[in-house]
Amino acid sequence: MENTVELEILGLSSNHSQSGSFTLVMGEMAGTRRLPIVIGMFEAQAIAIEIEKIVPNRPMTHDLFKSFAANFNFTIDHILISDMREGVFYAKIVCKEGDKTSEIDARPSDAIAIAVRFDAPIFCIQKVMSEAAIEFNEEEEKKSAEPSASSKSGKTASSGSKHESSLKDFSLEKLNQMLERAINSEDYERAARIRDEINRRN
Repeated sequence: MENTVELEILGLSSNHSQSGSFTLVMGEMAGTRRLPIVIGMFEAQAIAIEIEKIVPNRPMTHDLFKSFAANFNFTIDHILISDMREGVFYAKIVCKEGDKTSEIDARPSDAIAIAVRFDAPIFCIQKVMSEAAIEFNEEEEKKSAEPSASSKSGKTASSGSKHESSLKDFSLEKLNQMLERAINSEDYERAARIRDEINRRN
């Protein structure tokens, strides 16, 4: 697909800044960028149990969608993360029924929970990747295993200043330094918050 990037699910982690939410980390299949998306607990559970092939006692909402699809003879062609506005991601579920193709508006979390059930590919518009993805390379991965420079000053890479929750108080230069440290320590949740603040200023 032109102007899109194919993604894969790299992991789910608890989001400490928002109680009851999780960070879903998507990775670029033919590159080094990673796209962190904050999702709800229900959607995180729906994705996790399908990845782990756990069968619930009763069908979950996304399993129900799959049953509908099977009964009405349509398939999921792919998922497209199509836009990001004011830090909110938008997605489309692209369905096929014979020669007919339809697009259904959805939250990325729901769309991805459905994608894993249909083994459907997940794509993201290049523009969204340019704005929201975080570059990550093997060198940084090695560095993340070592003590970071910030830890020498008595702070861990993820703790930072006690006033860090108010990112607007930091200069752009400082935010970029914080973003680099967050990436090095693989703290994608924090990196996503810093990235959003940088984007708001550009």
